[in-house]
Amino acid sequence: METNVGGLDRTVRLVLGVLLLAVGVLGYAGVVRVAVGPLPQALTSIVLVLIGLVLLVTGLTRKCMINSLLGVNTARR
Repeated sequence: METNVGGLDRTVRLVLGVLLLAVGVLGYAGVVRVAVGPLPQALTSIVLVLIGLVLLVTGLTRKCMINSLLGVNTARR
């Protein structure tokens, strides 16, 4: 797959990925309350960690399957 993540898109993914990963881990440890509505603390924390990991991986590898499906390319050629 061709790289399709770059510039500001990549920076936002990396920053949000680290932030969500940290909040998810802290939420799972019970330091931060992240429960939303009927969702329990642990489940919400795991979801945040997974979303953070996906954002980090797509930012680091500069490849995003959703961008490919939508035909979006933010990487410079």
